[in-house]
Amino acid sequence: MSEKNGSAKPDVNTLRADIKQTRAELGETVQALAAKTDLKARAREQVEQTKQRVKAQAADATERVREAALQATDRVRQATAHAAAGARGTAAQATDKVRESGALEKAQGAGEQVRRNPISLVAVLAAAAVVVGVILVVRGRRR
Repeated sequence: MSEKNGSAKPDVNTLRADIKQTRAELGETVQALAAKTDLKARAREQVEQTKQRVKAQAADATERVREAALQATDRVRQATAHAAAGARGTAAQATDKVRESGALEKAQGAGEQVRRNPISLVAVLAAAAVVVGVILVVRGRRR
């Protein structure tokens, strides 16, 4: 620049530093514009972000399902233990009532009596056969 317009000549080193800074800023601007116009790279980046988001959601869902399954398993175990305890109690009560009523001894006594005297068993079976025969004869006449 000349002295005619009232400004002094800038220092050469200052000009070089300004040019260097301007080139750096221009390079950054060109890179930013190139990145915006590179559709393939932007698409790949978007796909990668989507993949990462889906993986994170899948991992989260898997963890929630595992937790729910563990809770359900615990509930089933508790219910099973409770039901088993109730069944044991009911079976014990039934056994006690059978023993108290003497039904077990009566059944054992009847079994011993049949083993000692099989004639009464044969008589009962013969009577049942006669009843069945009478029923069959009566039905045959009705037809």
